[in-house]
Amino acid sequence: MSIGPSPELRDAYERTHYRVRLPRGGWATIRIGQPLPAPLPMLLPHADAPWAFVTACNPLSGKLPRAVNRTRQHELLAALRRESAAVVIRAGIGVSEDGRWRESSLFVAGIACNQLKPLMHPFQQNAMVCGHGDGIARLEWLQ
Repeated sequence: MSIGPSPELRDAYERTHYRVRLPRGGWATIRIGQPLPAPLPMLLPHADAPWAFVTACNPLSGKLPRAVNRTRQHELLAALRRESAAVVIRAGIGVSEDGRWRESSLFVAGIACNQLKPLMHPFQQNAMVCGHGDGIARLEWLQ
């Protein structure tokens, strides 16, 4: 039986900067408990589309070599593309508040969080960030 994340782990995830690469350069940062920042809503397939910020890197918050993480990210990207041809995918990076933890990530729009959960299972992630349209970003714990 899972008892959930420790307060320290929950705090670290809540304080992370979830950065999405914009089509013309620059970044938009998603923060837990805040609305999806402009201009990210314009990337959604429709105004109330579901979206998520996910990674396959560093399972269960354990550091892996860069090459292993890169392979895992490619596997996640392939799985997302198999799931839906209509999905919008943008490169991202999760950055801890102090900047010491960084990991490649993906902003995915057009697939609901409940559809993503089984897809994320093989990657053993603690959580993903989810939302709908320009609504509030929330953590969805997977472990």
